[in-house]
Amino acid sequence: MASQIFINFAVKDLNKSKAFYEAMGFTINPNFSDESATCLVWSETIFVMAMTHERFASFTSKPIADTENNIAGILALTVDSIDKMNEVADAGLAAGGKESKALIDHGFMQVRTVEDFDGHTWEIFYMDMSKMPQD
Repeated sequence: MASQIFINFAVKDLNKSKAFYEAMGFTINPNFSDESATCLVWSETIFVMAMTHERFASFTSKPIADTENNIAGILALTVDSIDKMNEVADAGLAAGGKESKALIDHGFMQVRTVEDFDGHTWEIFYMDMSKMPQD
C-alpha cells in the first residue's frame, strides 16, 4: 500500500466547508465522516479531514490557530495541466473562497492560491519538469 497523507484542520462551519471542497473537486469518504468531521478525498493518497472546532480540539492540548488572521501553513496540490489548475482555483473562488495571491508563473511552474472560509491556504499548481531551468 502506498503511503497516504491525512491533513487535519478545524473549520467553523462543516457543511459550508464540505460544499467548498466538493466544488474544488474533492469527494467525500462517508466511512470517515460524521456530524463532526468530513473526510475529503483529493486522490488515492491525499485526504483532508475537516473537523468542527470541538472535534479538532479533542486531538490537541494547544489552542486552535486563527487561520483567518494568521498563517498556519500552506497546503499545495498538484494538477495535470494549467487548465485544471484554473478550473480548481476558479471553482474554489466561485464557492466563496478568496484568491489571496495573484497567479505566480515561474515558467516551468504556475501557481494559484485560494483560501477557504477559515483562511486555510491552498496552492494549486501545475509543473512541467521539461521546462525546469538547468544549471
